[in-house]
Amino acid sequence: MQETRQNKIARLLQKELSLIFQEQTRAMHGVMVSVTRTKVSPDLSICTAYLSIFPSERAQELLANIEKSNQQIRYSLGQRVRHQLRIIPELRFFIDDSLDYIERIDQLLRQ
Repeated sequence: MQETRQNKIARLLQKELSLIFQEQTRAMHGVMVSVTRTKVSPDLSICTAYLSIFPSERAQELLANIEKSNQQIRYSLGQRVRHQLRIIPELRFFIDDSLDYIERIDQLLRQ
């Protein structure tokens, strides 16, 4: 039962974080940040979000900026989900490089 609640909250947080990043990157032309996956701890206090950043050359730079504005993002998230969640989880962001990995495998297979 707990796992079902975790999955529902993870999907809700993924959707809302995607909207937040979409609004923030609208001003930055040529940059796209997607939330590919979210995981929530069993006590619902920590949310781990995996981000796919395009272009991938600027991924570390953008992740550093996201980490700096972590509290602002958490506040925005809290404003959006305040009626669904009592406690807004702590956010942790990681780069999801699975698309780069797939592209690299395709490149090797073509050779």
